[in-house]
Amino acid sequence: MSKLPSIIYYEDERNDEFSPAVITPKRIDGNWVYIHKSLWKRLTHFFWYRIVATPLAFLYLKLHFRHKVIGRKNLPQGKKNGYFLFGNHTQPVGDAVLPSMLTYPKHAYTIVHANNVSMPVLGRITPSLGALPLPDDLAAARNFAKAVETRTREGRAVVVYPEAHIWPYYTGIRPFPDDAFSYPIRLGVPVYCFTNTYQKRRHGRKPRIVTYVDGPFLPDPALRGAAQRKDLRDRVYAKMCERAANSTVDVIRYVRKDQQP
Repeated sequence: MSKLPSIIYYEDERNDEFSPAVITPKRIDGNWVYIHKSLWKRLTHFFWYRIVATPLAFLYLKLHFRHKVIGRKNLPQGKKNGYFLFGNHTQPVGDAVLPSMLTYPKHAYTIVHANNVSMPVLGRITPSLGALPLPDDLAAARNFAKAVETRTREGRAVVVYPEAHIWPYYTGIRPFPDDAFSYPIRLGVPVYCFTNTYQKRRHGRKPRIVTYVDGPFLPDPALRGAAQRKDLRDRVYAKMCERAANSTVDVIRYVRKDQQP
């Protein structure tokens, strides 16, 4: 906590990145394999995801943040019920491990930047943890879209951080585009959202993370195309803003550069 700045000055809410990691991303082209069918790859996925990551996620979030989830019962539990789960992006480690807890016993597959599969060691493991890196060319885009469809048809959860960039401990919701909402509309699956809030503990300086889960959000059948996508995004965004207001502590204050004193 003492190493974090008390104030961060930003210019662009949509594009500024404040992750402490500096990574050169690899190119995700048509050769990238999103779905491995071999028995070995399925075993390594189960090992890293369920045997290693899930218990570590629970311990990390509970011990470090006294983590609490409100509304987890809103998420569908049926084996055939795939869905999309949108969340705010405020922790470099916590956001990587949280979905496995929220969606349990379902496996979660998270749409990520190529940085997440480009790290020297962890980059080899993150695909086994369910990372779906964004494509860089048309061939990869087709494979990516097919992987997203396959996972939802399997009854999995596909997780999206629509803000895209990490702002540590940020207590608001940054504006995000509606692009990713085209997937659940096209695939006919519901949307849910989770909002991480930071709340003051009775004892200790570190804040507690309380996560609110809401949904389902369904496309308005009276709308079509871009209007339907925007409407779905706006309703999710409004709910996340409503939940974000439950934060009671600012570990870091974010100030626009043109508004600094």
